[in-house]
Amino acid sequence: MIQRTLTIAALAAVAMTLSACGDQPQELSGSGVKQDGAPYTGVGSSQYAQGGWKAGDRNSWEQQLKTRAQYGQNDYTRMTNQ
Repeated sequence: MIQRTLTIAALAAVAMTLSACGDQPQELSGSGVKQDGAPYTGVGSSQYAQGGWKAGDRNSWEQQLKTRAQYGQNDYTRMTNQ
């Protein structure tokens, strides 16, 4: 009875060890992986696109980010003097 249990446990251990050999490689450059494009390329025409920004133009994209950070999302510049 003990010998049978040890044999079953040994066979299970061998089966689990060999099952790891069937894993597929998980590389970033493997097939089916879609790499993101540059953020300044845009997604096409959108009603939410900021005026003055041209899709694909990195300089205008960076300028829009600077403008948004300075005036649109900076609460100190948005507050009125009271």
